[in-house]
Amino acid sequence: MKIPETLIQKYDVPVPRYTSYPPANFFYEEFKAADYIKAVETSNNEWPENISLYIHIPYCSKMCHFCGCNTQFTRDREKMRRYTEAVVKEIKMIKALLDPSRKVSQVHWGGGTPNTLPVELIQGIMATIHDNFTFTDHPEIAIECHPAMLDEKYTGQLAGAGFNRFSLGIQDFRQEVLDNVNRNAPKVPVKEIVGWIRSHHDTSVNLDFIYGLPYQSRETFRETIEMAVEVNPDRLVTFSYAHVPWIKKAQKILEVRGLPEANEKLEMFEAGYEILTKNGYTPIGLDHFAKNDDELSIAYKNRKLHRNFQGYCTRETTGQVYAIGATGISQLESVYAQNEKNPDKYVELINKGEFTVERGYALSKNEKVIRHIITEIMCNEYVSFDETANRFNISRDEVKDILKFKPEMFVGFVSDGLLQVPDDGIFYVTDSGRFVIRNIAATFDPNLSSSTKKFSKAL
Repeated sequence: MKIPETLIQKYDVPVPRYTSYPPANFFYEEFKAADYIKAVETSNNEWPENISLYIHIPYCSKMCHFCGCNTQFTRDREKMRRYTEAVVKEIKMIKALLDPSRKVSQVHWGGGTPNTLPVELIQGIMATIHDNFTFTDHPEIAIECHPAMLDEKYTGQLAGAGFNRFSLGIQDFRQEVLDNVNRNAPKVPVKEIVGWIRSHHDTSVNLDFIYGLPYQSRETFRETIEMAVEVNPDRLVTFSYAHVPWIKKAQKILEVRGLPEANEKLEMFEAGYEILTKNGYTPIGLDHFAKNDDELSIAYKNRKLHRNFQGYCTRETTGQVYAIGATGISQLESVYAQNEKNPDKYVELINKGEFTVERGYALSKNEKVIRHIITEIMCNEYVSFDETANRFNISRDEVKDILKFKPEMFVGFVSDGLLQVPDDGIFYVTDSGRFVIRNIAATFDPNLSSSTKKFSKAL
């Protein structure tokens, strides 16, 4: 699949990533802890009924230059202990507000680097979760790991703590690339690490890669993905490097070392896409791939795929997300709420018995409609105005009014072969359109035209 240079130039413009709607840079500081408490209580009677818990660990033992996450360098175990004690307290604080009949369908640990922590601290938090919540029959309990910091014993201890999905941040197999982004390579072959994980019952493996870094090319990235196929992960992600130096100043280092142009980045994605689709992986959304018999692939084929800040999920594992830890963002049916970003201040406030909400956003009914439309496009590459109207008990014309919809807004995508509109109010993203799905989603967003927010480029 080859995207013409003219289309690359046309669509390589700044647009939101739409991991949420509205995007996080629309959140406002007037939203405080009291608003969050009320929203959590209200969420007990909203869809979905399930609970997703997100645990944020804001520490890394080394800072990668490409990173856009909220994290800090530390090897101070006492600092980590104080932080995890606060996390345990926040878990109990949020539990007190939730209906005890609700069950946990998903737990996700992100960061930072969760496996920076001594394993006993992770075990303590997981024990607190198991002691305070009941789970659905097949919950997804995932942890993001730096493979350079895993050994066989530690991996087994994580599996023993209940983790059944491991996401390994490989980024690239080539030492030259890793050296130039200040990232350590694994001490043993990745295939061996995956073997450790799979030696435990009912565990799955994700491998994460980034394209668009210095010293990457179509050919080198092709070699990386071919190596990944040999490792045989259950799921694989090819993230497009998001260059946001106005937020993360360390990324300026990569400008000096030379970042690929948009056409070169797209060639890398095309190479990865070709290899993975020929080797039994289904493309999922913007940047994920899953084996054809994986539950994500099945959900996608049935148009039942969903996503949150932590990634794609099925309707069965979807829950309202209650974020624990510094900078974590809760995603409730009607509200987003982000915790205090500074870990030390987070610990101080939690130890006072206070939720640490720094900013948030309360969605209107209209915004929920827009969110649904954008989520359907980003996840299932399809949307129907009639189905949307039925979901929200409104008319098709009301859907169009909310979106400020005009058919001519989508003519360019159709003529470029990126979108099919076979009937009034029905939209299908084509295979080529997958590469510009953020642009398509943004066209459904009536608030974007008046926004002054800054976003990374689409390609």
